[in-house]
Amino acid sequence: MSKKEEVLRKPDWLKIKLNTNESYTGLKKLMREKNLHTVCEEARCPNIHECWAVRRTATFMILGDTCTRACRFCAVKTGLPTELDWQEPERVADSVQLMNLKHVVVTAVARDDLKDGGAAVFAETIRAIRRKNPFTSIEVLPSDMGGKEENLRTLMDAKPDILNHNIETVRRLTPRVRARAKYDRSLEFLRRAKEMNPSIPTKSSLMIGLGETKEEIIEVMDDLRANHVDIMTIGQYLQPTKSHLKVIKYYSPDEFNELRDIAISKGFSHCEAGPLVRSSYHADEQVNAAAKHKQLLGEQSTQEAQ
Repeated sequence: MSKKEEVLRKPDWLKIKLNTNESYTGLKKLMREKNLHTVCEEARCPNIHECWAVRRTATFMILGDTCTRACRFCAVKTGLPTELDWQEPERVADSVQLMNLKHVVVTAVARDDLKDGGAAVFAETIRAIRRKNPFTSIEVLPSDMGGKEENLRTLMDAKPDILNHNIETVRRLTPRVRARAKYDRSLEFLRRAKEMNPSIPTKSSLMIGLGETKEEIIEVMDDLRANHVDIMTIGQYLQPTKSHLKVIKYYSPDEFNELRDIAISKGFSHCEAGPLVRSSYHADEQVNAAAKHKQLLGEQSTQEAQ
């Protein structure tokens, strides 16, 4: 075995304990009965057993299961999407009710074939969940929707509790990693969301292990904070198939801990960082942390005013 192969062998800390208890199998059955898709399955998330079997949470993926982009890190299938399913928002809302979720994440495939990028269906899904689950907090994770301000406005007018849009990788690697997406357009998307409604926390995720440097990771943190992003997640890139980008480096838990500390020092209200962390990982805890941080800042401002 070559030295390079030895270095890139998957380390012990990336081993996953499978759990297929009744919560897991029941949730999987529910998704099939409701004809719903989850990014947990489509993107082959390593945390699916923990989230489904233990935490009983899931990230719904709307607008079908076929993406118009072919990002070289993502396992979601690419092709020509099907027609819009306007009954999907109600089915998602019904499932949230059946699962009795306190926090729900709604993401979607990129729909560059649609003028609004799918914003109208996103907004209706938020409204449907609110009608049937008034005490459930809602996090949305859209694509950049073509970078059109009116599309983002449609989404923000529905008032999600958290707006999440992933930067995914560092500036230098963006053209190779993210199909059709642009680094600065993602930053602008996050900045505009905060301008439209400053009270809604914004969030972004970075995957590492694709050949970026520590300095470039810190640059991403600075860029996100400069655009008023509140929450950040950092996780290890894992190659889903042999046709996707190869892993250049596996970061250790200690390195992730250091990056989390740096992110917090930059001013993020919360940072989840670890080898198996994904954008929606422990999302329920993140929304609580953001709320506490916001309350603390409000109390500090009141004290300073006095």
